[in-house]
Order: sequence, then structure tokens, then C-alpha cells
Amino acid sequence: MDSAPTIRLCRLRPDQDADVPLPRYMTPLAAGMDVCAAVAQAVTIEPGAIVLVPTGFAMALPPGYEAQIRPRSGLAAHHGIGLINSPGTIDADYRGEVQIPLINLGKTPFTVRRGERIAQMVINRVYQVQVQLAARLDDTSRSSGGFGHTGV
Repeated sequence: MDSAPTIRLCRLRPDQDADVPLPRYMTPLAAGMDVCAAVAQAVTIEPGAIVLVPTGFAMALPPGYEAQIRPRSGLAAHHGIGLINSPGTIDADYRGEVQIPLINLGKTPFTVRRGERIAQMVINRVYQVQVQLAARLDDTSRSSGGFGHTGV
């Protein structure tokens, strides 16, 4: 098994956000780290609305890695809270604040409170490929079949 990569985190407002937990795995075999809200005050998301929620940290991923930001299943199942661009990708060269674009797909307003776990972050290895133009592609048993071509 390969050794785990190291990511470096930086609190952007250390005096203000010391009380907001940094991303962390909540169980020994969790794939994603929970990410918490660093809102100054509670923010209510109305049904159908999108709110960009700050986390108070930036990070440095090693080259060849990305962070995927994904919804938390409990918020989705119980309140209809998801991410507008799920999964969101954070590239290894991004150094700005990690912000979470939450959307309320539920029927009632939802309030995000300071320090609340609002998303999860999964670190993945990625590859940059070389693109080669081809005049024709090889046929497969599927070829261009898509969008339910194997049945519902």
C-alpha cells in the first residue's frame, strides 16, 4: 500500500476561526473528511437558494492530487441540502479559501451554523493525459449507445 499523501492546511483567519474544526475523518475507515462552516453568523438557505459557505481554510495538495467536495448524506436525506456542482474539484494549484456552494433542494429553509459539518472532502490521485486527435475510433459492443440504451 502506498503511503498517504500529505496536504497542508492554512487557517486564513486564525484569530477568528480557531473554534472551527479543520477537515477530519470521523471514523477510522471514512473515505472523506468532514468540512465545517466558518460563517460569522448563522446563514439561512431558503428552498431553491444557493449559498457559498466559507470554511476558513486554504490548502496545498501535492501535484497529481485533487480534492473532491461532496455532499453529506445526512444533510441531503434529511434536509435536501446538496452541492450545486457535486462533486466539486479543487485542483492542486489552488490556494484560495475552500468555499462550499450549498443548495437547498428541500421544501423548508435550512440554517447553517458556525462549526457545522456541511460537506465532505475526498482526496484522489489524478492524471493529466495527452490528447491525441484521431480520424476514427475503434468500435465496441456499446459504441455510441448511452442515456439508458441498456434499459431502465
